Amino acid sequence: MIIGVPREVKDHESRVGLVPHGVTALVEAGHQVVVQTRAGSLSSITDEEYLEAGARIAPTAADVWNAAEIIVKVKEPQPSEYGFFREGLTIFTYLHLAPLPELTRKMLETRVTGIAYETIQEEDGSLPLLTPMSEVAGRMAVQIGAQYLEAPSGGRGVLLGGIPGVAPGNVVVLGGGTVGHNAARVAHGLGASVTIIDKNLNRLRELDDIYNGGVITLASNAWTIRESLRRADLVIGAVLIPGASAPKLVKREMLQVMKRNAVIVDVAIDQGGCCETSRATTHTDPVYFVDNVLHYCVSNMPAAVPHTSTYGLTNATFPYLMQLVQRGVHDAIASNPALALGVNTYKGFCTHPAVAESQNIEFTELAKVL
Repeated sequence: MIIGVPREVKDHESRVGLVPHGVTALVEAGHQVVVQTRAGSLSSITDEEYLEAGARIAPTAADVWNAAEIIVKVKEPQPSEYGFFREGLTIFTYLHLAPLPELTRKMLETRVTGIAYETIQEEDGSLPLLTPMSEVAGRMAVQIGAQYLEAPSGGRGVLLGGIPGVAPGNVVVLGGGTVGHNAARVAHGLGASVTIIDKNLNRLRELDDIYNGGVITLASNAWTIRESLRRADLVIGAVLIPGASAPKLVKREMLQVMKRNAVIVDVAIDQGGCCETSRATTHTDPVYFVDNVLHYCVSNMPAAVPHTSTYGLTNATFPYLMQLVQRGVHDAIASNPALALGVNTYKGFCTHPAVAESQNIEFTELAKVL
């Protein structure tokens, strides 16, 4: 099988979908790997390293896409890549289709098979390909929030850890999953006052045990969120419904109770954001204000630390990629329930219920079209 690794084209997306040791394993297994020139340069991986691993270096994106049977990426295809879609092609990447109806339509029209990292789910409910980037994004969210709380960056001028005699900053984390836990971990480590809000009481009990009562845990409801926002210097949106649009927990009117120049870092923006006022931004133009509240809504946050992110991501994705190429896409997804849950589009059908519901389009069970 021929595996293609194009250079990412999303704004400031500096990760790459496959690292050299993965190339070597695929080539040794009898497959071909085509890598676009400089695809790994921003992750500190040179073309020479890919060549030594056994890859062929191609000069253009078209050379990669047209040769490949499976495209391995990091972020969802951009409009400039839609022209490469064709029947028989499989795309293995983060898709986040729920808020992207145009991309979904293009994939369905061209009968592309789209396997989304973020919806591959094991029997225990874990999301193994989302976890490493959620860990990165959660930890980064506090770093970024702390930076934008500085007055020169537009924030309130609050040091999250405070100093003796001055209270620390208040951090509110909406969601207690992987992103929320990692954000709370960093914020707590800095000495901030941390509140985690989640609807799952068992998860709140786990977090209370982990932090030995060092963070505040609250059951999620509109009143609790509003009152917590009133005290917050930094709010981190960390909610997730796999494959679906994020629920809008922070309503527009709630911003009225927040402190002037408080900061929201909406990590859930990949799935549309958990604030009504959130809209996707880029590393080039990352922030904006609504009602005197600074919003940071970059949809590919881990790209700011590409070396860590690339290796963390490919550690998780590679075993699934190897299954796809060794068994063939059809047999791999037919035999592995976790991979099957990752299939969002298959030969012209939308096969993920959350995507179909989010866009009000027809859902088809994957088993019926395999």
